[in-house]
Amino acid sequence: MHKKILGGVMTVILAAGAVSAGGSDLASLKKAYERPMTIPFPADNPYTIEKAALGKMLFFDARLSRDNNISCASCHNPSFGWQVPFAKAIGAGGKPLARKSPTTINHAWAGLLFWDGRASSLEDQARGPIQAPVEMDLPLPKAVQRLNAIEGYRTAFAKAFPGEGITEQTILKAIATFERTTVSGDTPFDRWVRGDEKALSASAKRGFALFNGKARCASCHGGWNFTDHRFHDIGLATTDEGRAKITGRTEDKHGFRTPGLREITARAPYMHNGSLPTLEAVVAHYATGGIDRPSRSRLMTSLSLTDDEMQDLVEFMRALSSPGVTVALPNLPVR
Repeated sequence: MHKKILGGVMTVILAAGAVSAGGSDLASLKKAYERPMTIPFPADNPYTIEKAALGKMLFFDARLSRDNNISCASCHNPSFGWQVPFAKAIGAGGKPLARKSPTTINHAWAGLLFWDGRASSLEDQARGPIQAPVEMDLPLPKAVQRLNAIEGYRTAFAKAFPGEGITEQTILKAIATFERTTVSGDTPFDRWVRGDEKALSASAKRGFALFNGKARCASCHGGWNFTDHRFHDIGLATTDEGRAKITGRTEDKHGFRTPGLREITARAPYMHNGSLPTLEAVVAHYATGGIDRPSRSRLMTSLSLTDDEMQDLVEFMRALSSPGVTVALPNLPVR
């Protein structure tokens, strides 16, 4: 990867792939789904190889938890789409948390983070789980003290943050830098967008048409990452007030952040509470429109989808996953 500055924002160049453009409606629609060429990094936390490598070590190191038994990767496992394959994440003391762990994939492009949008940046987001009593339960001053006792970390921080060393802010900046590099892979859908007609099955192509048409999925799951980065009540059976806990607004009740759909096949079960076990169940939920209540999104109405159409939608979503790349575990420094 190469890096460059665009408009004051540090970016990392991704693998290039030319997309054939044409005058047809389909070509224009495909263009809206082109993968970006760069990963954005904020000006106050630019990318460096040393910082990303350090962030990876911290992400996988359970010593950032009170009992030395939970790491960021415990809830954001790369083998499962940077999530975990059960409905509720497990926190301190082996107790289940209130919600399913969200993926970290493509969060370099995200706005508000967590299911309820309570964090405005990845640096802000990284602070929450480390210190939360129900999650990793390690106050950041204690984390600084613990890492300062490890020579390998003192060396790594000196390289990544010359003149700063180990501080609360450098811990968060390193983790955020690594998380921005957790980007979805090249998929059959991406190859089709670039012009390979054989990359998608006929069923998946029909699913794409439904996704952007009759099924209205793209109303919230549009764009290359398949999310509007907004919050919606989609009529799930839940007592969790979601976004309303943050804003205090009645209209935000049961609203949760629209998740992106890339690498979706690895990320079951689905929704903020892990209540839908399969993609088939997800499509069936949207087809019914969910529970009718005042806060439910006006976009949620029952759809007259046939069984074949629902299966075509599932086939399309499966085409949004890459073959998967093995993520090498970092060598963690010892005392």
